[in-house]
Amino acid sequence: MSCIMLRYLANPALRARVTAATDKVESYNGFAKWLRFGGVLADNDPEEQEKLIKFNTLLANLVVFHNALDISDIVRQLVTEGWQITADQLGQIAPYLRAHISHFGAYATDDLHRRPDPFDPLLKEIDFTDIELAA
Repeated sequence: MSCIMLRYLANPALRARVTAATDKVESYNGFAKWLRFGGVLADNDPEEQEKLIKFNTLLANLVVFHNALDISDIVRQLVTEGWQITADQLGQIAPYLRAHISHFGAYATDDLHRRPDPFDPLLKEIDFTDIELAA
């Protein structure tokens, strides 16, 4: 354990990487906590606690996916308009947007009959070769 701690203290790049990873996890946790409404972990029943945690994780992942789709659409539109978008710029965008979410607002269901556009996970317009991916 002490060898790992010494390496961490002696290596500024490692400390920056660990801090960045920790910040990402804490951002997700704060986002998931903000989304949690409806269900209180007041019961000592482990099954009920696990169920609430899993439902909250599912909800958070669904909202992150929806946000990622919206971000991708906007990036594609900006590229079409002539903007240069880099992988570094995309790396600064977190999918934990919440301004468009109304916990107890009115939700329209009249668009449920429309088929969504097919999902395209690739942003072919962005060059990702220059970015260093976290291991």
